[in-house]
Amino acid sequence: METVSSNNEALPPSGKKKGLVERIKGVNRIFALTVVVPTTIAIVYFGLIASDIYVSESRFVVRSAQRQSQTSVVGALLQGTGFSRAQDDTYPVIDYIQSRDALRELNQKDYIADAYGNHGDLLSHFSRTVDGSFEALWKYYGKHIVTVDLDSTSAIATLQIRSYTADDSAKINEKLLEMSERLVNRMNARAAADTVQFAQSQVDMAATQAKDAAAALATYRDSYTVFDPDKQSALQLQQVTALQTQLFAAQTQLIQLQSIAPQNPQIPVLKTSIATLEKQIEGATGGVTGGKNSLSNKAAAYARLQLDSQFADKQLASAMAALESSRAEAQRKQLYLERLVQPNTPDVAIEPKRLKSIFEVFALGMIVWGVLSLLLAGVREHHD
Repeated sequence: METVSSNNEALPPSGKKKGLVERIKGVNRIFALTVVVPTTIAIVYFGLIASDIYVSESRFVVRSAQRQSQTSVVGALLQGTGFSRAQDDTYPVIDYIQSRDALRELNQKDYIADAYGNHGDLLSHFSRTVDGSFEALWKYYGKHIVTVDLDSTSAIATLQIRSYTADDSAKINEKLLEMSERLVNRMNARAAADTVQFAQSQVDMAATQAKDAAAALATYRDSYTVFDPDKQSALQLQQVTALQTQLFAAQTQLIQLQSIAPQNPQIPVLKTSIATLEKQIEGATGGVTGGKNSLSNKAAAYARLQLDSQFADKQLASAMAALESSRAEAQRKQLYLERLVQPNTPDVAIEPKRLKSIFEVFALGMIVWGVLSLLLAGVREHHD
């Protein structure tokens, strides 16, 4: 009885020991799956298989000849040289570099497809056997070939091209900059053409209005036999004044004769002359301030037509000045793509970063192993 009980008391420690070994083996399997195996694969791939990648870098800035308010030091320097940074105009250039149109021009005669499909390791190269479509090539282009970063403070864009040969990297980088410069020139040409075309249309419209106003004024003059109502009225009023002077003199002479020599034969002549002068004065005054055909009645319509003609002439002169300014502005570039750093031909492959990549895989595996170990320990404690 004592022997049996002693054996039973010895079982639990051995059972606990067996459970601990199983836990250690379980932990080792998790460690192997999450840390050892991925790190080994990373060492083999990045140490033996991964192809060298050459990176060509260039930097450029899109500047505008128009002066703008600047807030940064670089912007102030650019303004001091007569140019201002055009950050908003840099985004279209970046979008174009990353676009299908840029890739289509680069891939003439399958240059890009051959450069990245016939070189490189199995995992990083462009696999035309899996999917050789242009859409797949464009996705590969944006993910593995071209990178464009814009510094929002200085508005300087950094263009990086990755390739399996140094010459391809530099060639593609140079080609993209040339294409971007052509894009900026097309934007300048389109803006200049639109500006000049709009100014020319304004001149044509103003010229038509000026011709119509001048024709309306000439038609009014011919229809109402009037040249300038104000000047004509002034002339007729001068005539009225002269006639009134003559009338006053004749009336004075008549009064004198009637008082001195009532039977003087000049008295009937003077009366006839006075009646004639009064009719002339009435006719001249009626021509100025009389009815529908008077100059005062014609002056309002004439002044309106004359004002329209003068306003149309001023509009034409302003439109012609704007056209000349637009033509002068169109002869100089509005935007410039300035290369700050020329594309370099790398002499050493700087990617992939083998040690860094292996360490990242190892660190990530350790994190996953630690999380899983904590989760499994919590589950076992819950079951126990």
